[in-house]
Amino acid sequence: MVRSESSDIGERADAAAELRRQAAGIAPPRTIALVGLMGAGKSTIGRRLASALELPFVDADDAIVAAAGQSIEDIFAERGECEFRRGERNVIARLLGGPVHVLATGGGAFVNPQTRALMKERAISIWLKAPLDVLMKRVTKRDHRPLLKEDNPQAVMERLIAERYPLYAEADLTIESGAGPHNAAVSAILDALRVHLSKSE
Repeated sequence: MVRSESSDIGERADAAAELRRQAAGIAPPRTIALVGLMGAGKSTIGRRLASALELPFVDADDAIVAAAGQSIEDIFAERGECEFRRGERNVIARLLGGPVHVLATGGGAFVNPQTRALMKERAISIWLKAPLDVLMKRVTKRDHRPLLKEDNPQAVMERLIAERYPLYAEADLTIESGAGPHNAAVSAILDALRVHLSKSE
C-alpha cells in the first residue's frame, strides 16, 4: 500500500497535537537547554518540544553562525576551537538572558565550566543520551562536523563519550534518546518536566 503525502502530513499533525495535549499546564519558569553529543537529536527534538510547549526554539549553533557571519566549520578552520568556544559561551549567555525558550546547544557547550554553571543557574538542562551506534548512524549522514574531520570518526565519538558523559550527567534531567521516534523522546521529556517542576514548586 502506497502512503500518500497528505496522510503523512495528517499523522504528523495528529502527533504534534497529542504532544501539545500532553504539555498542557507545563509552564517552565526558565529556558529549557538540551545538551548532549552530536547526533543525539537536540535540534529535531528541541523543535518538537518547543512546539508542544508553545515556546520559541533557538539552535545555539545557528545563533553563533549569525553572530560570527560565517559557518562553524569556517570558524574552526580559521580561528580554532578555543575561539569558537569563547563565542559559543557569549552567545549562550546572551540567549539565557532573554525570554524563556527551548535551546538546543552544541555538543561541547555544557563541557565548558562557565557555560555549564550558567545553564545550572538560568536554565533547566536536559541531557539527551544516546548509544554510540545510534549516534554514529546519525552523524555519518552529514559531513559538516569539524570534530569528525578525521580518518576514524567512531574513535573520536568514543573519546568524546568518555570525556563528556560524566559532565552531561550533571544536567537536571536525563532522557534516553535511542533509535526510537523523536516524538517518544519529546513525550518522555514532557513527563520528566512535569515531575521536575512539581518538585520545585
